[in-house]
Amino acid sequence: MSNINKLHEIIDSSENIVFFGGAGVSTESGIPDFRSESGIFKTLKIYGESPEKLVSHSYFVENTGKFYEYYKENLIFNEAKPNPAHYGLAELEKQGKLRAVITQNINGLHQKAGSKNVLELHGSVHRNNCLICDKEYDVDYILDSKGIPRCECGGIIKPYVVLYEEPLNNAILNFSVDYISNCDTLIIGGTSLVVYPAAGLINYFNGDNLVLINKSETPYDKFANLVINEPIGETFQELFR
Repeated sequence: MSNINKLHEIIDSSENIVFFGGAGVSTESGIPDFRSESGIFKTLKIYGESPEKLVSHSYFVENTGKFYEYYKENLIFNEAKPNPAHYGLAELEKQGKLRAVITQNINGLHQKAGSKNVLELHGSVHRNNCLICDKEYDVDYILDSKGIPRCECGGIIKPYVVLYEEPLNNAILNFSVDYISNCDTLIIGGTSLVVYPAAGLINYFNGDNLVLINKSETPYDKFANLVINEPIGETFQELFR
């Protein structure tokens, strides 16, 4: 039996599926990941700082202008479109099979594809708040701003994105734990499962089927019912063919 047929069989027999995804879900939409050979972390030596520092809370506070130069150039992909993985997950939700998408991505592509229940562990580029009055601004306002984006009240606007040195949102984390703890099938895609605390969510799964879809191996492959080492977009395109 092929991997796609096995995946079909698992989905057909499942009533409560949760999907947990990382940067690899978006690479087929033209958004680079972070840690692969072609990822953002490997190609930004020209900035003179490590990418982790450039997207840290302290760098945002101390070098807000430079932070935004980097952020707008490398972390916002407003023209990106969903790929077959995003659309396939939205279809599974529509069928009543998929209960939640838990994502480490900040690009909003799951929502663009039609998914309704999306838990964004690391926030979203599409929400930005004034640090003084908390007024919210969309991503276009950030992109159109010259220099440091400021609110009409004069306050600096900060992306609703979890930066290095910042904790994850406890409410979203708790909801994620609850969904994973209670699902019968957990599909994990596009993540190497090495970035914590997000990767640690897999430890809350106690259901029947663990499916891992990632181009490279992960530390959890040996625990999975099914491992597919292929791009997740191609996998879902074949799944819904």
